[in-house]
Amino acid sequence: MTVYKVHFEDRFILLSPEPDRMQKYGIFHKLSTTSELYKLIARFQEDRTIHSANIYCPNISYLWKLFRIYFTEVKAAGGLVKHTSGRYLFIRKRGHWDLPKGHVDNDESPEECALREVKEETGIKGHEIVKQLESSYHTYTLGKINYLKRTDWFLMKYDGEMIEKPETREEITEVRWLLTEEIPSIREGAWLSLYDLINKAILQT
Repeated sequence: MTVYKVHFEDRFILLSPEPDRMQKYGIFHKLSTTSELYKLIARFQEDRTIHSANIYCPNISYLWKLFRIYFTEVKAAGGLVKHTSGRYLFIRKRGHWDLPKGHVDNDESPEECALREVKEETGIKGHEIVKQLESSYHTYTLGKINYLKRTDWFLMKYDGEMIEKPETREEITEVRWLLTEEIPSIREGAWLSLYDLINKAILQT
């Protein structure tokens, strides 16, 4: 079943073809009209006491199209780097644990962007893409413009030096290489979207 989970910092809206009864939501909404949908999104943005919302419609493609029209879309890419020792690379940026990522330039592919951003934000070289992971979506507002960012993620392999020097020019304050069993130690300080990603890519495998 196709679903889309869109993060609003540490809150989220789940778009699905039918109601998700597996967890509790602050709002359940069946798509009726476009105007009602956009009112709900605006309400969710403003009312931070609503932790989550489930918007559903049997035609999930149509719902996703309407949802995206509300926003200005931007593209990014990043990498989950696994060292041959079994450790994974994490960075602390702007107060949260994250993975290296950045906006896709006009002349590059998501794969090229992900490799470049990992190099620029961590200083490692020689990393290679193993496979593509599930993309993530999150929103932010600058001025009066609402943005929807899609980040394409890639699992990467690396066998070089495990550099731990923060790239302060990128607002990175800490770098860690963690074994799988150590990853839960950063959960409290990680973005919800990050933990969703690593939970599917690492902890459930």
